[in-house]
Parts: sequence; structure tokens; C-alpha cells
Amino acid sequence: MNFVIPDFYPAAAELFVAAMSFVILLVGTFRQNARHIVYTLTQLTLVFAAVITWRTMDGQVNFTFSNMYVDDLMGDFLKLMLYLSVAVVLLYSRGYMNDRKMETTEYYLLAIYATLGMMVMISANHFLTIYLGLELLSLALYAMVALERDSARATEAAMKYFVLGALASGLLLYGISMIYGATGTLEISSVAQSIYHQAGNRTVLMFGLVFVVAGLAFKLGVVPFHMWIPDVYQGAPAAITLFIASAPKLAAFAMAMRLLVNGLFELAEQWQSMLMFLAVLSIVLGNLAAIAQTNLKRMLGYSGISHMGFMLLGLMSGVVGGDRHFALNAYSSSMFYVISYVMMSMASFGVILLMSRSGFEAETLDDFRGLNKRNSWFAGVMAMVMFSMAGIPFFIGFFAKFSVLQAVVAAGYIWLAILAVVMSLIGAFYYLRVVKLMFFDEPADTAPITATLDMRVLLSLNGVAIAALGLMPQTLMSLCAYSLLGSL
Repeated sequence: MNFVIPDFYPAAAELFVAAMSFVILLVGTFRQNARHIVYTLTQLTLVFAAVITWRTMDGQVNFTFSNMYVDDLMGDFLKLMLYLSVAVVLLYSRGYMNDRKMETTEYYLLAIYATLGMMVMISANHFLTIYLGLELLSLALYAMVALERDSARATEAAMKYFVLGALASGLLLYGISMIYGATGTLEISSVAQSIYHQAGNRTVLMFGLVFVVAGLAFKLGVVPFHMWIPDVYQGAPAAITLFIASAPKLAAFAMAMRLLVNGLFELAEQWQSMLMFLAVLSIVLGNLAAIAQTNLKRMLGYSGISHMGFMLLGLMSGVVGGDRHFALNAYSSSMFYVISYVMMSMASFGVILLMSRSGFEAETLDDFRGLNKRNSWFAGVMAMVMFSMAGIPFFIGFFAKFSVLQAVVAAGYIWLAILAVVMSLIGAFYYLRVVKLMFFDEPADTAPITATLDMRVLLSLNGVAIAALGLMPQTLMSLCAYSLLGSL
């Protein structure tokens, strides 16, 4: 048996991040009070990983590691967005974690391992590779949620997340085993070829598809697999909630594209009907449940459920009656939506972290009363985020919803587009309620809001980007379409 040495070049970024994780571990172990050095090394790791990814981006589809790994434009673009989002999250969370004595080497190591897991998920071309990346991400997130050891609330959230995550992993693995039994392979491109040639047992394949979609739905956090989201969002430290609410959504989208579009595209009409069911439930329940919330983190958790439902609307609009001409527009609108949501989520939790201080968590709606009188600029940033999430013109959230609804209408689901618009109008209530509290109510606390210069600058840029990309969304939309064009 001849061992063929794989081509390591397409996976250079992953190898670099894995190597740097050992460097960070050693520095944190042998240096006392090394949090500044570890933070700098973590940010430099993300910067150099972005440079490597950019340098290896040649527009071609390259396979390596016995076709278990694929390097393509979609993967490279999502990785660049991933590095940016993780870097922003770490900067936002630094002051918060330091105030609570949680800015440790372990925190940055877990962030690096979660990032590595997401990179593997994004570039996987094999069901087991996807599972390995998913478990690396999930185990890191479980530990991050429980990082505040003395908090019973955080420990409870971590346990719920772990138990439900284990259940979802079991569903996904069971589905993968059925697909393997039906097709005889776990390589995603080979599974697609097997289904195209109608090989294997169709009934077993359908059962496998159901379990795979169920496992995927958990990672996206959509109904009826949403139970962990509100509890984890509320129970975890705000900095960890920010991490969970942002970068993993990019990896979950990539996972959906690899599994459903690249691997099971011939079964599109079957899994699209499943996604339609999940999307409708998520949009309805997410918006209605968010209205009753008084905890802002929990409200944003239910809001995230509805946003992921919107993202699924794009994925379920790609194939209409066997016609695949809608696929690129539908999937690119879905990618544009998930990137927009990550930007909005980072800004919203960034303001929460900005207002939180040692011994105080700014997580209830009442904490935002009169924010305009305490700091009018950051009240304006939060207002822009709320307007964008509500889908009010002209912010990036409006065009994200508009592009998805355009794909839904093009696919012929007029009733679904109307339902989504109605639920968006209902959802606007709880977003505008936050704006009303900030600008029209008297503040309960008149203490000045203090933050580091880098936090203030980056949060301001985040808010401005939400407004600027709302006025000029075409560049980002075109990048999404172009990256998918080289991968579909």
C-alpha cells in the first residue's frame, strides 16, 4: 500500500492556526500574567491566517487529504469573514472578561480551537470531516459557556447546551450512517454522484436526510431545535454570548451548503420542504416569543431564531420544480443574510458589553432607559442596529431581508413572502421598544459610560458599516454571488 503525501498548501491556514494554538498554550503556561501577550498572539494568529487564506485564494476548486478537504472561493470568502468576526469579538470582549477575572489563556485558546473547528467545517468535503470540525467547535463552546465557574446560571446553561448538543450530534451521526449505508461513501462529492446515478436504497437515503437536517437545524438554532438558545444566551457571560451569536453562524451556513447543496442537491425538493417547515416555525415563534422578553440577551436569542429562519428561506428557494436557474441567486441571498446578521449581532452585543461593568450586567431592557442622555453616539449605534434587525430602510438588514424575499417570490412562494413580511412587522415592535427606551425614557443610572479607545472606535465602525452597507449593499452582494459561482 503506497501512502500518498497530501498537498498541504490548500490547508495552510488551518495548519498555521493549529500550530499557533500550541504556541499560545506554551506562552500562557510558562509566563505569569500573560494575558496581554496571549491576546496579542491570538489576534496576530487571525491576521496571519487571513493573509495565508488570501494568498492561497486562486479561484480554483482544490481537493486534498484524499478528497476530504476542499479549497474553493466560497470557503475562502467565509473564512475571511470568520477571521474578521472573531477578531472583533475578542476585542469587544476583552474589557468585560478582564473586569470579571476571566481573561485567561484558556479563554483565548478555546476561541482559537473554536475558530479552527469552524475553518474545518467551512472547507470539509467529507461527512466525517464536517463532524470533526463541528465537535471541535461545540466542545470549545461548551467550555466557554461554563468559563465563569462560580456562576450557577452559566453552569446550568453549559449543561443544557452540552446535553442538547450531544443529542443533535447523535442525530447527525445517525443520519450520516444511513447515507453511508445507502451510497457506500462518505465523501460529499461521491455521495452527490451516487445519488445522481440513483444508486443505493432510496428509503434509507430519505431517513438519513431527515436526521442530517435535524442535526443541522440544531446547529442553526431553528425551531423545533431552538430550546438551548434563549437559556444559553441569557446564562452565559455576555462576551461568550457574543461569540456564540456571531462567527458560528457562518460555519453553520457553510455546513448547510456542503451537506445539502454540494452533497444532496439531487434531493433538493425533499430537503427544501423540510427547510420551509423549519423556516416558517422559526420566523413565527422567534418573533412572537421575543415580544414577551424583558432580558435583552434572551430577546436577541429569540430574534436570532427568527433571523436564521429568514436565512433558511433563501436555502429553500434554490430549486423550483426541477429548475435550478434560481439556485445562485437564492443561495447568495442566504449568504448575504447570514453575514449581515453576524455584523448586526456583533454590534448589538458590543453595546451590551460597553454598558456592562464590574459587578453589573447591562442585560435587561430597563438598563437601556435614557441611554441617549448618557451617551448619544452609542445610543445612535444601538438604534441603527435595532432598525437594521427590524428590516427598516436603509440599513443592511433591510436589503438582507429584501434579497431573501426576492428569491422566495421568484421561486413562486408568494404566501411565504407575505407571511415573512407580516412577522417582520410584528417583530419590529420589540426592536423599536429598545429605541423608545433609549431616547424617550429617563435613565435609571446616570453614571458615565467608559470604554477603551479601540472598543469605542471599532464599535463605531461596526455601526457605520451597518448603515453604509445598507446604502451600498451591491458590493457585498456581488462578492457573495461570485464566491458561490466558483463553488456550485
